[in-house]
Amino acid sequence: MSDVKNFTDLFAWQKAHAFVVEVYLISRKFPKSEMYGLTKQLRDSSVSVVSNIAEGFGRRSWKEKLQFYNIARASLAEAQSQILVARDINYMLKEEASSLLSKSEEAYKLLNSLMSTVVKVYH
Repeated sequence: MSDVKNFTDLFAWQKAHAFVVEVYLISRKFPKSEMYGLTKQLRDSSVSVVSNIAEGFGRRSWKEKLQFYNIARASLAEAQSQILVARDINYMLKEEASSLLSKSEEAYKLLNSLMSTVVKVYH
């Protein structure tokens, strides 16, 4: 963690950022009637991931850091569920859903690793 000077240096944030960018690109194709439904929910949950990683990074205590990283992890699970719904109602292609789920899993693993590091370093 010595090379980490900003939240953007965190691999978990970088992977989550790639995930949210892809979510926005794919969800552009959702029906306009979903603008305030599934589109908004998926975008909100995916943005919550990067936002909470950034906020956790900015917190001083390890407990606060973990609290925000836990929220980010829960938002990833929420987004994964919404991706499955969007896939199953044919709002996105199976390949698009697979790509998003793969990116989210990578972010999830990196977030778990980050949380373990926080406990080791700060606790």
